[in-house]
Amino acid sequence: MWAMNPPTPASLKIDFVSDVSCPWCAVGLGALEEALRRLDGEVAADLHFQPFELNPRMGPQGQDIGEHLREKYGSTPEQQAQIRNTIRARGAEVGFAFNPEGRGRIWNTFDAHRLLHWADEEGAAGQQHALKKALMAACHTRSEAMGHHGVLLACVREVGLDEARAAQILASDEFAQAVREREAFYTGHGIHSVPAVIINDRHLISGGQPADVFEQALRQIAGGAAAASS
Repeated sequence: MWAMNPPTPASLKIDFVSDVSCPWCAVGLGALEEALRRLDGEVAADLHFQPFELNPRMGPQGQDIGEHLREKYGSTPEQQAQIRNTIRARGAEVGFAFNPEGRGRIWNTFDAHRLLHWADEEGAAGQQHALKKALMAACHTRSEAMGHHGVLLACVREVGLDEARAAQILASDEFAQAVREREAFYTGHGIHSVPAVIINDRHLISGGQPADVFEQALRQIAGGAAAASS
């Protein structure tokens, strides 16, 4: 009998537009990763992390998180606690641990986005993804000060990127213009909340969806791409 070759996985370009400080982005990434594990052999993902700042005008000293949420959304401490519990439960479903005490402060994340851009441009395959996860863990699991260069460099070191090169970038304006251009591109195309997951530059999945939703959508998109190419 002739052995049948397994089908070639459908190649999908995935742009994950998000902010390090966004808890729903951590939930969404975990769910997307789980969906891709389920689709192993069916889908080959070319994953890139794109910048979005929830608080681009945040000062270098950050802001108390409760105060920030009250000013921005008008939420009460009770509402904030309820949302934290919901996010913590959703994170546990996808293997992401949020600090049970929450975060004391929220920080400017522009420098984190510059390093992520650098990792995509100059890093090895998978290193941007690893850095994104390290930054999210520092922010949401350990509640570290994401505006501090020492925190960012520790994440760089953790994933095996060149710490000296990262320090050089942080001491300059390198990649600042590129990050601003990417941010403007996505906001100019109607992305005003995150996470926003864009497949093959045309299909949008919005929000921190469950893994089942990502799996179904990716399988459908992959099937359509395969049909179009046959």
